[in-house]
Amino acid sequence: MLAFAATLLLASSCAEKPGVTRVVNPLTYTDIPDNDLIRVGDSYYMVSTTMYFCPVAPIMKSKDLVHWQIVNYVCDLIEDDDVYNLRNGRNAYGKGQWATSLRYVDGTYYALFIANDQPDKTYVYKTDDIENGKWTKTELEGKFHDASMLFDNDGRLYILWGNGDLHLTELEPDASAVKKDGIDSVIIESPREGYSLRAEGVHFYHIDDYYYVLEIDWPSGGVRTETCWRSKNILGPYESKVVLSGAFDGRKDGVAQGGIVQTQYGDWYAIMFQDHGAVGRIPTVQPVTWVDGWPMMGDNGTPVKEFDVNLTPWGEDYVWDSDEFDSGTLALVWQWNHKPVADRWSLSERPGWMRLKTCNVVPGIASARNTLTQRTVGPCSSSSVKLDASGLKPGDRAGICAFQSNCATVGVEVAEDGSKALVVRENSNGMKRGMKDGKPYFERYAEDKVICSEALESENVWLRIDYTFTPSSLDLSEPDTATFSWSYDGENWKTSDYTLHMRYTLDYFTGYRTALYCYPTIAEGGYADFDWFRQQVTE
Repeated sequence: MLAFAATLLLASSCAEKPGVTRVVNPLTYTDIPDNDLIRVGDSYYMVSTTMYFCPVAPIMKSKDLVHWQIVNYVCDLIEDDDVYNLRNGRNAYGKGQWATSLRYVDGTYYALFIANDQPDKTYVYKTDDIENGKWTKTELEGKFHDASMLFDNDGRLYILWGNGDLHLTELEPDASAVKKDGIDSVIIESPREGYSLRAEGVHFYHIDDYYYVLEIDWPSGGVRTETCWRSKNILGPYESKVVLSGAFDGRKDGVAQGGIVQTQYGDWYAIMFQDHGAVGRIPTVQPVTWVDGWPMMGDNGTPVKEFDVNLTPWGEDYVWDSDEFDSGTLALVWQWNHKPVADRWSLSERPGWMRLKTCNVVPGIASARNTLTQRTVGPCSSSSVKLDASGLKPGDRAGICAFQSNCATVGVEVAEDGSKALVVRENSNGMKRGMKDGKPYFERYAEDKVICSEALESENVWLRIDYTFTPSSLDLSEPDTATFSWSYDGENWKTSDYTLHMRYTLDYFTGYRTALYCYPTIAEGGYADFDWFRQQVTE
């Protein structure tokens, strides 16, 4: 319980609590899944999964558990190879960084994760400055799925990992390697019958007399459920109890998978996510009440919508934002789709504008380099840009995209003869799944079609995507939707009759993003200038 000892001491010494912050779940209506969180002093830090986007593993800060700001990333890139450079037909869609474990011990921050495209390694990053510092990397031999670190009070370091059967593996105390002749055994075998998903997304703690394991289960025909296991011996035997279960906020999906933390005033909270259709997996904070030594979340195991946190309100949310591109540096709310090409974008060549230069000749946006993205926001929102298309050359395409495996764009396209058109295009890439001859099959697909096209009236054009994310759960009769509009003065808009029915797919495994793109289909050499990007919640 090394990580909690100082916390408990501080909590007991404080006699007075500050003001309160009202929680209205979700914390933010955007994609922040697989979180882990810690407290250092009066600051809270959270990490999330962003997979193939770069930079990797966003670090978010809060002082009230409600308002979160991105302050850093763990690394710029996972591997500098064909996969992350979108070369030779390779990509990391549905792969990349998963389920990071975040810990702080004796002045050092640790972040551990796997990349699902790497079959035999696990990454450990360290820093002494989580907000501004650079992280140093160590690679462990072995792929430890959804691992959680535990720095125990005797100086030993463990990771708990797996799916269904949970493995305990001992590391060297500095996390430099798997410990030779250390503990390496299965300590929990979760029930097999009646579950479509068993014991995944683990978080491992030593609190007072017990070792606690938090994990998700998915009962067949039920909802995502948070289960807790505990034992006074790290090797077990472990007993279990469901600590959070039930539909939430008008949806069929349950709330589960995340970490717990104790405040400096002694209260406990959990941050868990909920599958929420095309927008992604959105976070909620739930109170934790210890009942007979069990961390019961929400209202005695049922997720709650609103309550008060005993922490002083702090700051503004900064996990998505508008951007006037007036700064010389790229704002932390942006991530590139795969690794960017450093000399093919600029905030300085035309001050006050984001210039995206064409890179590799590709057939569509899924394989385009230097596509710049932000999270979409629910329940309803609008994303817009002003584009100067004068730098585009024959074969170039530039604009904005509702980006996932089933995506659509609105932008400017240049024909071989140099004529320019305003085009709405659907461009989908993914995996078809089905049954053939009684056996499951998987087939890659790529579909590209022009929805509508008209001659461009001006080199300067305003482009907009309007998003509507429905409250119901994965009900295809009530889909999440996006519509596409354009204007030549920013006031008078024309909207396409086409509506994109957005679907959250495991092919990409992330919520929809709004993407700024500029790519060539004939030759490199063109560029697009974006004056600003504006995103706002409309309801």
